[in-house]
Amino acid sequence: MALESTTILVSCKQTRLHIATPVYEELDIDGLNIAVTSASASEPGKAKGKGKAKSEGLELLNNATLKLKPGVHYGLIGKNGTGKTTLLRAIHEKLIPGIPYETRITALKQTAAGAIDETSSSSVLQAVIERSIAKDDIQRELAILQPAIDDHHDSFAALRAIRRVQHERLKTQLAEMDKDARLRSGSRGFAARKALVEFEKKVKAHEALIDEKEDGIDATVLKEETEAALQLTAELQDKLDPRRLSDLESKARKVLAGLGFAEKQFEQKVSSLSGGWNLRCSLATCLLQESDILILDEPTNFLDLLGILWLQRYLVNLRETASTTVLLVSHDRSFIDTVCEEVIILRDQSLTYFRGNFGAYEKDLRSRIKHLTKMSDALDKQKAAVQKTISQSIKAGKASGDDNKLRQAKSRQKKLDDRMGMNVSAKGTRFKLNRDLAGYHLSNRAEIEIPEEERGITMFIPPAPDLRFPGPLVSLENVSVQYKGHPTLALKDVSLVVHMADRVGIIGLNGAGKSTLIKALMEVFKPTRGSVTKHPRLRLGYYSQHAVEHLQTKGRNDTTLTALSLLTTEVAGELDEGEIRGLLGSLGLPGRLASDVPLEKLSGGQLVRVALARLLWKQPQLLVLDEITTHLDFYTVSALANALSGWNGAIILVSHDRYFVKKVIQGEVEDDEDEEEEGGSEDEEENKRRRVVYSMRDGVLKEESSGVDGFEAGLEKRINKLL
Repeated sequence: MALESTTILVSCKQTRLHIATPVYEELDIDGLNIAVTSASASEPGKAKGKGKAKSEGLELLNNATLKLKPGVHYGLIGKNGTGKTTLLRAIHEKLIPGIPYETRITALKQTAAGAIDETSSSSVLQAVIERSIAKDDIQRELAILQPAIDDHHDSFAALRAIRRVQHERLKTQLAEMDKDARLRSGSRGFAARKALVEFEKKVKAHEALIDEKEDGIDATVLKEETEAALQLTAELQDKLDPRRLSDLESKARKVLAGLGFAEKQFEQKVSSLSGGWNLRCSLATCLLQESDILILDEPTNFLDLLGILWLQRYLVNLRETASTTVLLVSHDRSFIDTVCEEVIILRDQSLTYFRGNFGAYEKDLRSRIKHLTKMSDALDKQKAAVQKTISQSIKAGKASGDDNKLRQAKSRQKKLDDRMGMNVSAKGTRFKLNRDLAGYHLSNRAEIEIPEEERGITMFIPPAPDLRFPGPLVSLENVSVQYKGHPTLALKDVSLVVHMADRVGIIGLNGAGKSTLIKALMEVFKPTRGSVTKHPRLRLGYYSQHAVEHLQTKGRNDTTLTALSLLTTEVAGELDEGEIRGLLGSLGLPGRLASDVPLEKLSGGQLVRVALARLLWKQPQLLVLDEITTHLDFYTVSALANALSGWNGAIILVSHDRYFVKKVIQGEVEDDEDEEEEGGSEDEEENKRRRVVYSMRDGVLKEESSGVDGFEAGLEKRINKLL
């Protein structure tokens, strides 16, 4: 759902702390409710009262707790559609009561909507510097003040100028107070609205000062306001001081270089940049600004591995040099685990906190599930044994008329019903009723609740059919490619042979030749030298890094097109509707999601599944996957990795996602993962697999004997130099 066409409804518990805290120290907000509703269903700009977020629109958070501490780096984890981006937007726009007005919040959005103005005539370096210091705002105020101060013929010019600037600032503050008053409720909402009314009077009174006649202005007032104009002008000019800008430019150059810009690109016009490079400019701007809270929504999407590693190191260093709180969303597990000190799990309309990275969280969760399962099994056995003695006592008491036995059985039954449950608290201490089970309950013991491990969707990839006769699926022999008008080769003597069940990973920096290699393999063009040979019965499935954008264009051109109708047209009778639905369902697009929701309404992650279905219905023996994880959430990346790991066909994977390459290509298993889950009986088939990771640099394909880790280690010197 496009956030631009929705209204966010927010409510929470409000305390005096929220009103009294003038600056950001930490956020600790209880009872947070967030819902979204379509713009047509809610009057634009009209805030809802307390509790409305629960009853209207799609509820994303219900009675959650938002806690952010200064200087801590948080990873926000959750499935697509659970509300991560909405929560980030609510924080960035200060829609949540309790976020101080003065809090400096900088945010990088996923889409180009938050990117630098593409119509700008500024160079990349200029645009990044100017936006990081809000140069337009400074120059707008200086354009009012400076001519007035330089006007020696009009002694009232400076006074009128400072009043204009002050009035514009008051109107900005009034808009923020109006938003704050609409967000608050109850007695504090009444107080905020009362303050708003008083401030409106102040703004109106100040507006009258702008038109005040000169003969009514006191000489003392004239002197004071003229001095104020001079002082404000000096402060604004200081922000544009060449020495300060020189230091900022030096830092900007380092940041841009770290994010992949070459020196010659610094002077390139922003208007000439593609969407991905424009977003890199926005990321550079965010990193240069001084912020209390830095929000980064999928910052690695358009970075190559060098850029990802540089940003990773930059954010780790930021923990030691600044008190900036970082709130990060990313599908890159290796990136999250390295950068983040704590994770926030958004699940079931609630926020759960864990001190440690996501890898530690998963390990701890599996350990707790294992421990609580054993405890539950032991308790069940204990209950069964007690129930058996109760039954025997009742039977014996009735047979002999022994009331003592019946009373004893009744006492045991009461203990079984009321006091058989959790014997330890959540902290691992001995369970105490008055401390660990507050409130009224039917039982005097808490039930043993075994948490579920978040697995996301389960994907199934149909097995690849056998070939009728053996041989390599695809073979590249001494392939070289030279584009017309380019003096150097884009590919240099590349040789590659792929057999059934092989796992081949290709990693490298942007511009290294990966896309050219894929195009040569797909026979988009004929190589300058060398040959490409394919098995005569090969069925090949190719996922392009632009597959999602292609489907989005299809959806915009035909607003009635759904995943089911698209595939029905493309299979041309090869599959019936039930088989198509089965395929879409196996990839996480079941029922009405496949048949009723138009393509233009599907998320990026859902469109990835549609693109996969378009390949898999043909039952290919070889999948060529180019940056397939870009639009997927954290859990779907894991689900797809698991599905591909057990598939019997061959895979050629181009990706910057280190976890995904290690899982699918190198066959690495996460810590504490059950061996049975990984196949167990398929060991013989696994041993037959050829697993190899290649790196590309300047058109040369080189085998990395140490896999992704070896390539990453080779980049460390370059990262140190860039930093």
